[in-house]
Amino acid sequence: MILPFDWQTWIAAAPFVFGGLTLLWAVSAAIKNASIIDIAWGPGFLVCAIVYATFSHPLSMWGWLTVALVAIWAIRLALHIGIRNHGKGEDPRYAKWRHDGGPGWVLRSLVTVFWLQGVLMWVISVPFVATAAATQLVYPWLAVVGLVVWLVGFLFEAVADWQLTRFKADPENKGKLFTGGLWQFSRHPNYFGECVLWWGYFLIAVSTGAWWALIAPVVMTFLLLKVSGVTLLEQSQRVKPGYERYVRETNAFLPWFRKA
Repeated sequence: MILPFDWQTWIAAAPFVFGGLTLLWAVSAAIKNASIIDIAWGPGFLVCAIVYATFSHPLSMWGWLTVALVAIWAIRLALHIGIRNHGKGEDPRYAKWRHDGGPGWVLRSLVTVFWLQGVLMWVISVPFVATAAATQLVYPWLAVVGLVVWLVGFLFEAVADWQLTRFKADPENKGKLFTGGLWQFSRHPNYFGECVLWWGYFLIAVSTGAWWALIAPVVMTFLLLKVSGVTLLEQSQRVKPGYERYVRETNAFLPWFRKA
């Protein structure tokens, strides 16, 4: 059994996503800081989940649970990024784009930064359409597996972020490379946890028969590995002492024991 895609509910989220991001863009233009979009990444998915839940009454237990899971993940991520970026000004990536783009960059950033991320949020949020629309589970055991997978991914991401934050909080570690905790098993354990978490969302969605939700973890995995995650961060980390050795000894993504 394949759950039909609820186009009407999915489309209902578009005005909220793009309207909210347009307002956020206006704020970013006023304060000259486009990196506030990073804080909105998680909450954007929460907006989608809430809209889908609102348009899909009555909501099943798994529908409510999905909204709760998205809220826990989104709020933690937004707080983590917000606290990390507080008082540091615009992220160097966006600052460079602003400098290279000239006077017209502010307007272009509405499309290339804010609306582009809005499209990604909207597309990747499709598992939440499934859990909101489904009245029963086709594969109940798969929903339980998905919940366990989500929990593993969330804990991996949250613990990795916490460990790195603690390391950076010590002034003596400025400019140094953190290779302890979960970071001794993967150079990007937080991104790995994020990836696993989205496969958990997918499994919960598939338990309703929504095989089409596969697009969400596939796109998210691609983004984390090839676009805004591992590839981008590796470029900035190579200047730190000991990084080349770290690369030789530690997997980039999948956690495993350090090579001798």
